[in-house]
Amino acid sequence: MKKTLAVLILSVQVLSAQNIAQKLDKATKDLMDSSGAVSSGLSFYVTDENGTFIYEYQGSKGLSTASTQKIFTAGAALETLGKNYTYKTTAGYSGNVSAGILNGDFVISSNGDPTLGSWRYDAYKPENFKKKLIDAFKSSGIAKISGNLVIDDSYFDHQTIPGGWPWDDLGNYYGAGVWGINWRENQFDININGTEFKGFSYPLEHVKWLNDLKAGGSSDQSLIFTAPHSDVALINGTLPAGKTVTVSGAVPNPPMQLGAEVQQWLKESGIELSGKITTSSELELEGKAIPGAPKNIILTYASPTLDKIVYWFLRKSINLYGEALIKTLGKEKNGNSSFKNGVAYLKEFWKSKGINPNMINFADGSGLSPQNYVAAKAEVQALLYAKKQSWFDAYYDGFPVQDNGMKMKSGTMRDTKSFAGYHTAKDGKKYVFSIIINNYQGSGNTELQKILNVLK
Repeated sequence: MKKTLAVLILSVQVLSAQNIAQKLDKATKDLMDSSGAVSSGLSFYVTDENGTFIYEYQGSKGLSTASTQKIFTAGAALETLGKNYTYKTTAGYSGNVSAGILNGDFVISSNGDPTLGSWRYDAYKPENFKKKLIDAFKSSGIAKISGNLVIDDSYFDHQTIPGGWPWDDLGNYYGAGVWGINWRENQFDININGTEFKGFSYPLEHVKWLNDLKAGGSSDQSLIFTAPHSDVALINGTLPAGKTVTVSGAVPNPPMQLGAEVQQWLKESGIELSGKITTSSELELEGKAIPGAPKNIILTYASPTLDKIVYWFLRKSINLYGEALIKTLGKEKNGNSSFKNGVAYLKEFWKSKGINPNMINFADGSGLSPQNYVAAKAEVQALLYAKKQSWFDAYYDGFPVQDNGMKMKSGTMRDTKSFAGYHTAKDGKKYVFSIIINNYQGSGNTELQKILNVLK
């Protein structure tokens, strides 16, 4: 009797899986047969929570992923660095303090903390860093700096933007580069009415603007162009006439921006700076010696823990965090912070977890590069691996709930849409899935969610 019951249960499970597979196949083929999908590429892979295969559509074919690429970076970072890993920013000086005068330079250094001055975390906002820094000055007895204020951005290499990022993206907030010192997530906001600048979220230092905006349309169709170390920014495109719109851009020199704000804080606190604001990069360009690590540290400022960083990385798809993690992985594991080295480590990490390297061709840590090519099957394998790890709760917590009620990471670029995640159906069955579409001319977001609704 028990044997008969077991066979019956197994038969029901097989039939159920077959029914789901048939429904997925019909929905997928209906999409691919539609007139809007003539030039499409689609990669789709589904398993149950144990990794038992359910459905595949060209699952081994690598496609551009957009932001579902982040599931690979987040998992590798949590396992390699640990969910309690923190970045550190230090403030200190070399030389000596006599009668309240610092005879030497004051140096602020970091190991690339992407959250420094972020508005997302309680107790870690710009005003929190300001208070702790000024309190440290007062405790150290420094009332005057005879030398320079040096923002040491030398922890990472000089390349702040991954190769392959489109020029149209670089000056916009989601295309912000990653530096040895980052500040306010390297983002600024401008309030613009029609074509007229009405104000910035904070004073943007050392930037001159070329404004080619036109008034027109009903939505924000503007683009900001900034380049690392440049003091010229361009904005063009269109904005609606007669109303104020907030447009967000990428700071072209975050270390210098931080330095200008620190100088203002010192002035407000009655602390005099005799020298100038400079950075390690500026000193190098001027052919001057870069100060070594200061011997006298007056402040060590730790970031939120990595689990909290990963939460926002996945939940709000912050590209800056992905590239900071790529550089950190390269630096921590191989002593080399180049994007090339970090990306190579990321690929080797997932290869070691059993993913076929031919299915993962990474170009960055965030998915903004259209040169990322990944198979849906590889994304599912990464999700299944993560599910078995001690850090999974921190990982899973970051996945947003999308419009169709499913908990999954999304990715969006021009003519590219992807989803990857976990779902528990109404009947209790649990699925792990990834779906990626390229070059689709219709509404990829709507059409892919229709397919995934079969799993509900």
